[in-house]
Amino acid sequence: MKNSNFFDEQLEQSLVKSTIVSKYFGVWSKVIISTQKRFPRNSQKIAYIDLFAGPGRYKDGTMSTPHKILSNAIEDVDLSERLVAVFNDKDETNSQELEKTILEIPKIDTLKHKPEIWNQEVGENIVLKFEKINLIPTLFFVDPWGYKGLSLRLVNSVVKDWGCDAIFFFNYNRINMGLSNDKVKSHMEALFGKSRSEKLKIELDSKGAVQRELLIIEELCQALKEYGSRYVLPFRFRDSNKKKTSHHLIFVSKNFKGYEIMKEIMAKESTNEEQGVPSFAYDPADLMPKQTLLFKLSRPLDDLKEDLLKVFSKKKLTMHEIYEQHNVDTPYIKKNYKEVLKEFYENGLIDAISSKNKLPKAGTFGDDIIVTFKN
Repeated sequence: MKNSNFFDEQLEQSLVKSTIVSKYFGVWSKVIISTQKRFPRNSQKIAYIDLFAGPGRYKDGTMSTPHKILSNAIEDVDLSERLVAVFNDKDETNSQELEKTILEIPKIDTLKHKPEIWNQEVGENIVLKFEKINLIPTLFFVDPWGYKGLSLRLVNSVVKDWGCDAIFFFNYNRINMGLSNDKVKSHMEALFGKSRSEKLKIELDSKGAVQRELLIIEELCQALKEYGSRYVLPFRFRDSNKKKTSHHLIFVSKNFKGYEIMKEIMAKESTNEEQGVPSFAYDPADLMPKQTLLFKLSRPLDDLKEDLLKVFSKKKLTMHEIYEQHNVDTPYIKKNYKEVLKEFYENGLIDAISSKNKLPKAGTFGDDIIVTFKN
Protein backbone atom coordinates (compact mmCIF):
# COMPACT_ATOMS: atom_id res chain seq x y z
CA MET A 1 0.00 0.00 0.00
CA LYS A 2 1.41 3.39 -0.95
CA ASN A 3 2.62 5.61 1.90
CA SER A 4 0.24 8.54 2.17
CA ASN A 5 3.17 10.84 3.02
CA PHE A 6 5.27 9.88 0.00
CA PHE A 7 4.31 12.96 -2.06
CA ASP A 8 4.56 15.48 0.82
CA GLU A 9 8.07 16.57 -0.20
CA GLN A 10 10.66 15.43 -2.69
CA LEU A 11 13.61 13.58 -1.17
CA GLU A 12 17.16 13.86 -2.53
CA GLN A 13 16.94 10.39 -4.07
CA SER A 14 13.71 11.26 -5.90
CA LEU A 15 15.24 14.47 -7.23
CA VAL A 16 18.29 12.65 -8.61
CA LYS A 17 16.07 9.91 -10.07
CA SER A 18 13.90 12.51 -11.80
CA THR A 19 16.98 14.35 -13.05
CA ILE A 20 18.44 11.19 -14.60
CA VAL A 21 15.16 10.27 -16.31
CA SER A 22 14.43 13.76 -17.66
CA LYS A 23 18.04 14.26 -18.85
CA TYR A 24 17.99 10.93 -20.66
CA PHE A 25 14.64 11.69 -22.26
CA GLY A 26 16.01 15.00 -23.54
CA VAL A 27 19.06 13.45 -25.23
CA TRP A 28 17.26 10.26 -26.35
CA SER A 29 14.43 12.22 -27.98
CA LYS A 30 16.90 14.30 -30.02
CA VAL A 31 18.61 11.13 -31.30
CA ILE A 32 15.28 9.53 -32.25
CA ILE A 33 13.95 12.68 -33.93
CA SER A 34 17.17 13.10 -35.90
CA THR A 35 16.75 9.54 -37.20
CA GLN A 36 13.08 10.15 -38.03
CA LYS A 37 14.00 13.18 -40.09
CA ARG A 38 16.32 11.04 -42.20
CA PHE A 39 13.55 8.51 -42.83
CA PRO A 40 10.37 10.62 -43.19
CA ARG A 41 8.23 7.75 -44.43
CA ASN A 42 8.26 6.16 -40.99
CA SER A 43 6.26 7.31 -37.97
CA GLN A 44 7.06 10.84 -36.83
CA LYS A 45 5.93 10.30 -33.26
CA ILE A 46 7.78 9.36 -30.09
CA ALA A 47 6.32 8.39 -26.74
CA TYR A 48 6.92 8.72 -23.04
CA ILE A 49 5.00 6.22 -20.88
CA ASP A 50 4.95 6.38 -17.07
CA LEU A 51 2.88 3.63 -15.45
CA PHE A 52 3.15 4.84 -11.83
CA ALA A 53 3.00 8.58 -12.45
CA GLY A 54 1.61 9.84 -9.12
CA PRO A 55 -0.10 13.24 -8.78
CA GLY A 56 2.48 15.16 -10.85
CA ARG A 57 3.81 17.32 -8.04
CA TYR A 58 4.69 17.16 -4.36
CA LYS A 59 2.76 18.99 -1.66
CA ASP A 60 5.76 21.26 -1.12
CA GLY A 61 5.26 22.51 -4.68
CA THR A 62 8.15 20.59 -6.28
CA MET A 63 7.29 19.28 -9.73
CA SER A 64 7.85 15.58 -10.41
CA THR A 65 9.06 13.77 -13.52
CA PRO A 66 5.82 14.02 -15.61
CA HIS A 67 5.83 17.80 -15.22
CA LYS A 68 9.52 18.02 -16.24
CA ILE A 69 9.00 15.87 -19.32
CA LEU A 70 6.05 17.91 -20.57
CA SER A 71 7.59 21.29 -19.74
CA ASN A 72 10.75 20.42 -21.65
CA ALA A 73 8.71 19.15 -24.61
CA ILE A 74 6.78 22.43 -24.81
CA GLU A 75 10.05 24.33 -25.25
CA ASP A 76 11.29 22.05 -28.06
CA VAL A 77 9.60 22.64 -31.43
CA ASP A 78 10.31 19.17 -32.84
CA LEU A 79 9.37 17.38 -29.64
CA SER A 80 6.15 19.34 -29.15
CA GLU A 81 5.01 18.12 -32.58
CA ARG A 82 5.87 14.46 -31.95
CA LEU A 83 5.44 13.62 -28.26
CA VAL A 84 2.72 11.19 -27.26
CA ALA A 85 2.73 11.15 -23.44
CA VAL A 86 0.89 8.53 -21.40
CA PHE A 87 0.66 8.78 -17.60
CA ASN A 88 -0.98 6.09 -15.53
CA ASP A 89 -1.77 5.69 -11.85
CA LYS A 90 -4.23 3.16 -10.44
CA ASP A 91 -5.02 5.57 -7.58
CA GLU A 92 -7.91 7.64 -8.92
CA THR A 93 -7.05 10.57 -6.63
CA ASN A 94 -3.53 10.65 -8.02
CA SER A 95 -4.64 10.45 -11.64
CA GLN A 96 -7.19 13.24 -11.14
CA GLU A 97 -4.59 15.44 -9.44
CA LEU A 98 -2.11 14.66 -12.22
CA GLU A 99 -4.63 15.72 -14.88
CA LYS A 100 -5.18 18.98 -13.01
CA THR A 101 -1.42 19.55 -12.66
CA ILE A 102 -0.86 18.98 -16.37
CA LEU A 103 -3.63 21.41 -17.36
CA GLU A 104 -1.92 24.10 -15.27
CA ILE A 105 1.40 23.80 -17.13
CA PRO A 106 1.98 27.00 -19.14
CA LYS A 107 1.45 26.55 -22.90
CA ILE A 108 0.41 22.90 -22.47
CA ASP A 109 -2.06 23.40 -25.33
CA THR A 110 0.84 23.92 -27.74
CA LEU A 111 1.61 20.19 -27.67
CA LYS A 112 0.17 18.59 -30.80
CA HIS A 113 -0.91 15.46 -28.92
CA LYS A 114 -2.81 15.92 -25.67
CA PRO A 115 -1.25 13.89 -22.81
CA GLU A 116 -3.24 10.76 -21.98
CA ILE A 117 -4.15 9.95 -18.38
CA TRP A 118 -4.84 6.30 -17.53
CA ASN A 119 -6.29 4.93 -14.33
CA GLN A 120 -5.36 1.24 -14.52
CA GLU A 121 -3.68 -1.32 -12.29
CA VAL A 122 -0.38 -2.45 -13.75
CA GLY A 123 -0.60 -6.15 -14.44
CA GLU A 124 -1.40 -8.78 -17.05
CA ASN A 125 -3.76 -6.61 -19.11
CA ILE A 126 -1.25 -3.82 -19.69
CA VAL A 127 1.49 -6.32 -20.50
CA LEU A 128 -0.72 -8.03 -23.08
CA LYS A 129 -1.63 -4.66 -24.60
CA PHE A 130 2.03 -3.75 -25.15
CA GLU A 131 2.98 -7.24 -26.34
CA LYS A 132 0.36 -7.18 -29.09
CA ILE A 133 1.25 -3.83 -30.65
CA ASN A 134 4.26 -2.38 -32.42
CA LEU A 135 5.24 0.63 -30.38
CA ILE A 136 6.58 3.88 -31.76
CA PRO A 137 9.97 4.85 -30.22
CA THR A 138 9.17 4.98 -26.52
CA LEU A 139 10.91 5.81 -23.27
CA PHE A 140 9.20 3.67 -20.68
CA PHE A 141 9.44 4.62 -16.98
CA VAL A 142 8.26 2.41 -14.13
CA ASP A 143 8.43 3.60 -10.53
CA PRO A 144 6.26 1.31 -8.36
CA TRP A 145 5.99 1.84 -4.62
CA GLY A 146 7.20 -1.71 -4.03
CA TYR A 147 7.39 -4.38 -6.72
CA LYS A 148 3.81 -5.29 -7.60
CA GLY A 149 3.33 -5.03 -11.36
CA LEU A 150 7.05 -4.95 -12.11
CA SER A 151 8.04 -7.94 -14.24
CA LEU A 152 10.44 -9.14 -16.91
CA ARG A 153 7.50 -9.44 -19.31
CA LEU A 154 6.43 -5.84 -18.67
CA VAL A 155 9.87 -4.44 -19.44
CA ASN A 156 10.35 -6.65 -22.50
CA SER A 157 6.87 -5.82 -23.83
CA VAL A 158 8.13 -2.30 -24.44
CA VAL A 159 11.83 -2.62 -25.31
CA LYS A 160 11.06 -5.27 -27.94
CA ASP A 161 10.48 -2.54 -30.57
CA TRP A 162 12.95 -0.20 -32.30
CA GLY A 163 13.95 2.92 -30.41
CA CYS A 164 12.33 1.76 -27.16
CA ASP A 165 14.18 1.93 -23.84
CA ALA A 166 13.03 1.32 -20.27
CA ILE A 167 13.98 2.73 -16.89
CA PHE A 168 12.64 1.34 -13.66
CA PHE A 169 13.14 2.45 -10.08
CA PHE A 170 12.51 0.08 -7.21
CA ASN A 171 12.78 -0.17 -3.45
CA TYR A 172 15.72 -2.54 -2.90
CA ASN A 173 14.76 -3.41 0.68
CA ARG A 174 11.30 -4.62 -0.34
CA ILE A 175 12.74 -6.94 -2.97
CA ASN A 176 15.49 -8.09 -0.61
CA MET A 177 12.85 -9.13 1.92
CA GLY A 178 10.47 -10.40 -0.75
CA LEU A 179 12.90 -13.03 -2.02
CA SER A 180 12.61 -14.81 1.33
CA ASN A 181 8.87 -14.39 1.67
CA ASP A 182 6.71 -17.16 0.16
CA LYS A 183 3.65 -14.89 0.32
CA VAL A 184 5.05 -12.78 -2.52
CA LYS A 185 6.70 -15.64 -4.39
CA SER A 186 4.73 -14.97 -7.57
CA HIS A 187 5.94 -11.36 -7.69
CA MET A 188 9.57 -12.41 -7.27
CA GLU A 189 9.21 -15.02 -10.01
CA ALA A 190 7.72 -12.39 -12.32
CA LEU A 191 10.72 -10.16 -11.72
CA PHE A 192 13.57 -12.70 -11.71
CA GLY A 193 12.10 -15.74 -13.44
CA LYS A 194 11.07 -18.89 -11.56
CA SER A 195 14.36 -20.81 -11.56
CA ARG A 196 16.47 -17.73 -10.85
CA SER A 197 14.16 -16.69 -8.01
CA GLU A 198 14.39 -20.14 -6.40
CA LYS A 199 18.17 -20.18 -6.76
CA LEU A 200 18.47 -16.73 -5.23
CA LYS A 201 16.37 -17.70 -2.22
CA ILE A 202 18.81 -20.51 -1.41
CA GLU A 203 22.02 -18.60 -2.13
CA LEU A 204 21.04 -15.50 -0.15
CA ASP A 205 20.79 -17.41 3.14
CA SER A 206 24.56 -17.51 3.57
CA LYS A 207 25.27 -13.96 2.36
CA GLY A 208 25.97 -10.78 4.29
CA ALA A 209 24.23 -7.48 3.44
CA VAL A 210 26.79 -6.33 0.86
CA GLN A 211 27.02 -9.72 -0.83
CA ARG A 212 23.22 -10.03 -0.89
CA GLU A 213 22.86 -6.72 -2.70
CA LEU A 214 25.55 -7.51 -5.27
CA LEU A 215 24.01 -10.90 -5.97
CA ILE A 216 20.43 -9.61 -6.24
CA ILE A 217 21.30 -6.80 -8.65
CA GLU A 218 23.58 -9.04 -10.72
CA GLU A 219 20.88 -11.69 -11.06
CA LEU A 220 18.27 -9.10 -11.98
CA CYS A 221 20.53 -7.64 -14.68
CA GLN A 222 21.30 -11.10 -16.04
CA ALA A 223 17.58 -11.97 -16.08
CA LEU A 224 16.87 -8.86 -18.17
CA LYS A 225 19.68 -9.81 -20.55
CA GLU A 226 18.34 -13.33 -20.96
CA TYR A 227 15.00 -11.78 -21.86
CA GLY A 228 16.63 -10.10 -24.83
CA SER A 229 18.05 -6.80 -23.58
CA ARG A 230 21.77 -6.64 -24.24
CA TYR A 231 22.44 -3.44 -22.32
CA VAL A 232 21.48 -3.14 -18.66
CA LEU A 233 22.86 -0.43 -16.37
CA PRO A 234 22.13 -0.12 -12.61
CA PHE A 235 22.47 3.00 -10.43
CA ARG A 236 22.37 2.73 -6.63
CA PHE A 237 20.83 5.09 -4.06
CA ARG A 238 21.82 5.09 -0.42
CA ASP A 239 19.71 6.42 2.45
CA SER A 240 21.30 9.31 4.33
CA ASN A 241 19.65 8.33 7.62
CA LYS A 242 19.97 4.53 7.67
CA LYS A 243 23.26 4.59 5.76
CA LYS A 244 22.33 1.66 3.54
CA THR A 245 20.97 1.11 0.04
CA SER A 246 17.39 2.29 -0.38
CA HIS A 247 16.68 2.05 -4.12
CA HIS A 248 18.12 1.08 -7.46
CA LEU A 249 17.46 2.63 -10.86
CA ILE A 250 17.87 0.17 -13.75
CA PHE A 251 18.22 1.21 -17.38
CA VAL A 252 17.40 -1.34 -20.10
CA SER A 253 18.09 -1.06 -23.83
CA LYS A 254 18.90 -3.11 -26.92
CA ASN A 255 20.95 -0.29 -28.41
CA PHE A 256 24.52 0.70 -27.52
CA LYS A 257 23.88 4.39 -28.22
CA GLY A 258 21.21 4.50 -25.53
CA TYR A 259 23.52 2.69 -23.11
CA GLU A 260 26.31 5.16 -23.85
CA ILE A 261 24.08 8.19 -23.32
CA MET A 262 22.69 6.89 -20.03
CA LYS A 263 26.12 5.87 -18.77
CA GLU A 264 27.42 9.41 -19.19
CA ILE A 265 24.34 10.85 -17.44
CA MET A 266 24.59 8.43 -14.51
CA ALA A 267 28.32 9.12 -14.26
CA LYS A 268 27.66 12.85 -13.81
CA GLU A 269 25.00 12.20 -11.17
CA SER A 270 27.31 9.91 -9.17
CA THR A 271 28.45 11.43 -5.88
CA ASN A 272 31.86 9.79 -5.94
CA GLU A 273 34.61 8.72 -8.31
CA GLU A 274 38.00 7.08 -7.90
CA GLN A 275 40.73 7.94 -10.40
CA GLY A 276 38.03 9.53 -12.53
CA VAL A 277 35.92 6.32 -12.58
CA PRO A 278 32.34 7.07 -11.41
CA SER A 279 30.65 5.10 -8.62
CA PHE A 280 27.23 4.92 -10.37
CA ALA A 281 25.66 5.64 -7.02
CA TYR A 282 24.07 8.51 -5.14
CA ASP A 283 25.30 8.45 -1.55
CA PRO A 284 24.84 11.52 0.68
CA ALA A 285 27.89 10.39 2.68
CA ASP A 286 30.05 11.05 -0.40
CA LEU A 287 29.11 14.71 -0.19
CA MET A 288 30.70 15.03 3.25
CA PRO A 289 34.43 15.76 3.74
CA LYS A 290 36.48 12.55 3.67
CA GLN A 291 38.23 11.93 6.98
CA THR A 292 40.44 8.91 6.30
CA LEU A 293 42.81 7.46 3.73
CA LEU A 294 40.40 4.56 3.09
CA PHE A 295 38.72 6.56 0.36
CA LYS A 296 41.99 6.63 -1.61
CA LEU A 297 42.68 2.90 -1.58
CA SER A 298 40.49 1.99 -4.57
CA ARG A 299 42.42 2.16 -7.86
CA PRO A 300 39.90 1.25 -10.62
CA LEU A 301 41.83 2.96 -13.41
CA ASP A 302 44.83 0.75 -12.69
CA ASP A 303 42.55 -2.26 -13.23
CA LEU A 304 41.46 -0.83 -16.59
CA LYS A 305 45.08 -0.41 -17.70
CA GLU A 306 45.90 -3.99 -16.83
CA ASP A 307 42.78 -5.36 -18.53
CA LEU A 308 43.25 -3.40 -21.77
CA LEU A 309 46.82 -4.64 -22.16
CA LYS A 310 45.60 -8.21 -21.70
CA VAL A 311 42.38 -8.11 -23.76
CA PHE A 312 43.81 -6.21 -26.74
CA SER A 313 47.31 -7.65 -26.78
CA LYS A 314 48.85 -7.27 -30.29
CA LYS A 315 45.53 -6.01 -31.71
CA LYS A 316 44.87 -2.99 -33.90
CA LEU A 317 41.66 -0.97 -33.38
CA THR A 318 40.44 2.60 -33.19
CA MET A 319 39.96 4.26 -29.81
CA HIS A 320 36.20 4.11 -30.28
CA GLU A 321 36.27 0.39 -31.12
CA ILE A 322 38.28 -0.33 -27.98
CA TYR A 323 35.85 1.70 -25.90
CA GLU A 324 32.72 0.17 -27.44
CA GLN A 325 33.97 -3.42 -27.20
CA HIS A 326 35.20 -3.15 -23.63
CA ASN A 327 33.03 -0.73 -21.64
CA VAL A 328 29.74 -2.63 -21.44
CA ASP A 329 29.08 -3.98 -17.92
CA THR A 330 32.04 -2.01 -16.53
CA PRO A 331 32.06 1.30 -14.58
CA TYR A 332 34.28 2.96 -17.18
CA ILE A 333 33.22 5.87 -19.39
CA LYS A 334 34.81 7.15 -22.59
CA LYS A 335 37.11 9.68 -20.93
CA ASN A 336 38.65 6.87 -18.84
CA TYR A 337 39.70 5.05 -22.03
CA LYS A 338 41.12 8.20 -23.57
CA GLU A 339 43.14 8.89 -20.44
CA VAL A 340 44.57 5.37 -20.28
CA LEU A 341 45.39 5.17 -24.00
CA LYS A 342 47.01 8.59 -23.90
CA GLU A 343 49.23 7.35 -21.04
CA PHE A 344 50.03 4.14 -22.93
CA TYR A 345 51.07 6.20 -25.96
CA GLU A 346 53.28 8.51 -23.91
CA ASN A 347 54.95 5.48 -22.29
CA GLY A 348 55.52 3.68 -25.59
CA LEU A 349 53.15 0.76 -24.90
CA ILE A 350 51.10 1.40 -28.03
CA ASP A 351 51.48 2.96 -31.45
CA ALA A 352 48.83 5.52 -32.34
CA ILE A 353 48.00 7.38 -35.52
CA SER A 354 44.90 9.00 -36.99
CA SER A 355 43.09 7.76 -40.09
CA LYS A 356 44.84 10.63 -41.91
CA ASN A 357 48.27 9.38 -40.79
CA LYS A 358 48.69 12.08 -38.18
CA LEU A 359 50.02 11.51 -34.68
CA PRO A 360 47.75 12.34 -31.73
CA LYS A 361 47.97 15.96 -30.63
CA ALA A 362 49.47 16.55 -27.21
CA GLY A 363 46.87 16.08 -24.47
CA THR A 364 44.20 14.62 -26.79
CA PHE A 365 43.14 11.21 -28.05
CA GLY A 366 40.37 11.28 -30.65
CA ASP A 367 37.81 8.56 -31.35
CA ASP A 368 39.35 7.86 -34.77
CA ILE A 369 42.91 7.32 -33.52
CA ILE A 370 44.12 3.87 -34.63
CA VAL A 371 45.80 2.03 -31.77
CA THR A 372 48.25 -0.86 -32.12
CA PHE A 373 49.13 -2.71 -28.92
CA LYS A 374 52.79 -3.69 -29.06
CA ASN A 375 52.66 -6.66 -26.68
